[in-house]
Amino acid sequence: VQLQASGGGLVQPGGSLRLSCAASGFTLDYYAIGWFRQAPGKEREWVSYISASDGSTRYADSVKGRFTISRDNAMNTVYLRMNSLKPEDTAVYYCAAREIGSTQYDYWGQGTLVTVSS
Repeated sequence: VQLQASGGGLVQPGGSLRLSCAASGFTLDYYAIGWFRQAPGKEREWVSYISASDGSTRYADSVKGRFTISRDNAMNTVYLRMNSLKPEDTAVYYCAAREIGSTQYDYWGQGTLVTVSS
């Protein structure tokens, strides 16, 4: 059972990246997915969420209007499209899976580094 986050890298301010969160060993159909990030010297913060049931989405105010979360259950993958990136978006991004009915995230990916810098 594993979550694999990927797609991070170095991008200039104003640029875009798409992160992927791929599951293996279980199906994401019954899991809500959250994206979190942790910047150097800061605590981990929640970024975005997509539900398992109806695909509803939520975003932190800091990324609303710039980030889009989506899921492709056929590919067993969730994506985070990040546009208009800012230096303050620099962080290690993690995805996590929470089974329907669970009150906590059950599985965490290993993280992918996003660096926004000119």
